[in-house]
Amino acid sequence: MTTVHVVVPDGIDDPARPSGGNAYDRRISLGLAAIGWTVREHAMRGSWPRPDALAKVTLTRAIAGIPDGGIVLVDGLIASTVPEVLVPESRRLRLVVLVHMPLGEGTPGAEPPAGEVSRDRAREGAVLSAAVAVVSTSAWTRRRLLDRYRLLPGRVHVAEPGVDVADVAFGTEDGAELLCVAAVTPAKGQDVLLEALSGLTDLCWHCLCVGSLARDPVFADRLRHQAEEYGLAERISLAGPRTADDLGRAYAAADVLVLASRAETYGMVVTEALARGVPVVASNVGGVPEALGQLADGSRPGVLVPPGDIAALAGALRGWLVDRDLRQRLRSVARERRASLPDWSTTTDRISWVLAEVAS
Repeated sequence: MTTVHVVVPDGIDDPARPSGGNAYDRRISLGLAAIGWTVREHAMRGSWPRPDALAKVTLTRAIAGIPDGGIVLVDGLIASTVPEVLVPESRRLRLVVLVHMPLGEGTPGAEPPAGEVSRDRAREGAVLSAAVAVVSTSAWTRRRLLDRYRLLPGRVHVAEPGVDVADVAFGTEDGAELLCVAAVTPAKGQDVLLEALSGLTDLCWHCLCVGSLARDPVFADRLRHQAEEYGLAERISLAGPRTADDLGRAYAAADVLVLASRAETYGMVVTEALARGVPVVASNVGGVPEALGQLADGSRPGVLVPPGDIAALAGALRGWLVDRDLRQRLRSVARERRASLPDWSTTTDRISWVLAEVAS
């Protein structure tokens, strides 16, 4: 059996809505096809993971049209909230759920009411328990799922995101070009970054923020107003989304990647930066330490700070900007780490192995 039905949210190729999950889904679909799988992709319209009735009907029809015994790889953004659709069908299909972000791992202080979170987790648990296999995108996510639900460990796998080979970015002498690549939302912590940078006005720097401004327009507007209030409007650029070559040029021009996320299951932008030898200053949250990695001697290609800790982030960035030796050391470690990053063929092979096990 070499056919796999891949169920993904509609719009994963939309350049106005780039995300790590979308990029992962697309690369896996292409990778599986390249190594011999027949990939039948089903793009589901709707506001996942909060689908309306029409979205559920569309999904129900798509799943019902898959032949008995079919292998179905479903993005967790869709799967986790529709047990009423997927659990009954799991009795005739070989259901594999790909979990990018477990439900309820949102922005601290901005989650849905406790009762809603509890219901979401119950629904997610029902789907994952019905699946013949679960694929998570980090070891941290796998641990989270095993801690939260009664899943058999042997059925929960890890397939870390890959990264493309890129030329080394040599950076500037003073290290003043800061780059943040993330959708502008509270979960990604650009407000924490802005507050940290407001205390560094005595130093020379510029911060380019690349990422969708449409996910939370109110939050984006608040950031703009705060930047103006602090006199940083000329030093912080909210550039909107960039993809392909434009994004590559942003990485190539950067001295350091800054990721102030409050929640992150892996952080693909971390490895994208490291693929160019660009060091990272990031929140020590979720799977970010996995993405950052370390050398055999324990040295890291960047600095990790507690999530939401403005003073710690400001201190790490000040250290980067004023300490030339620190910059040289982190750049050296980042270039060594670059050589050990997994590529997308490794990710694809891992998922292909899971699917083959399911088929047999």
